[in-house]
Amino acid sequence: MLIPILTMSIMGLLFGLGLAYASKIFRVDIDPKINMIMRALPGANCGACGMAGCANLAEAIAHGKADITACAPGDQKVYNKIAEILGVGIKVRKQKIARVRCNGGKRSSDKYEYQGLKKCAGVNLLAGGNKECRFGCMGFGDCINACPFDAISLNENNIPVVDGLKCTACGKCVQACPKKIIILENADNKVYVKCLSQDKAAVVKSICPVGCIGCKICEKLSGGVFIVENNLSRVDYSKVKSDTPWQAVIEKCPTKCIVKT
Repeated sequence: MLIPILTMSIMGLLFGLGLAYASKIFRVDIDPKINMIMRALPGANCGACGMAGCANLAEAIAHGKADITACAPGDQKVYNKIAEILGVGIKVRKQKIARVRCNGGKRSSDKYEYQGLKKCAGVNLLAGGNKECRFGCMGFGDCINACPFDAISLNENNIPVVDGLKCTACGKCVQACPKKIIILENADNKVYVKCLSQDKAAVVKSICPVGCIGCKICEKLSGGVFIVENNLSRVDYSKVKSDTPWQAVIEKCPTKCIVKT
């Protein structure tokens, strides 16, 4: 009875010594900065940075393989903290927000009645979507399902609305939209054209009462801040001045496609 006990004890001792030796030989030193960066990140694990999760991003930032501002849900405080951990300087990054460049929805006419799977990606494969406007939102909410922060909902006209307090500009909705009508812009840009149609005025008028018709009224009133190209108006934010008559432009727009957040 004593021999088996001694044998097992010796074997246990040898295995323990072997494991202790192996742990020293094969030990992987983890940079403490990785854990510090991990704690500084929001921890959303949304994948918007292109990494599998926050742990991978923290490691990439610590090793200089990803930018300090790579975390979309992060804000300037997060970036400043990471910069402090790494001992480097950082420029202030302008806050971004997702903007939906369509205001048609139920107000825009349909080409056909779609009764299939309620997915924008699916209906878009059928003759380019169910809307007469080939640039318009189809309203089946792929962007809503893609948003990991519950920042998008449909309004009464079946158009996605972005909650600026929840949006982190992660870009998931941009990727999910087959029409590419959702764009990431600087949150400071308060006025924009809520349309992406490049059809001529006669076509737009026949299918959507709130689409841009390229009338150039905004271009004339704003002194060149608005630019009309390919039948579509856009804001050249580099030309914005303190006295830019935003309200006058918004009020004079005949289709009310110029909006202020």
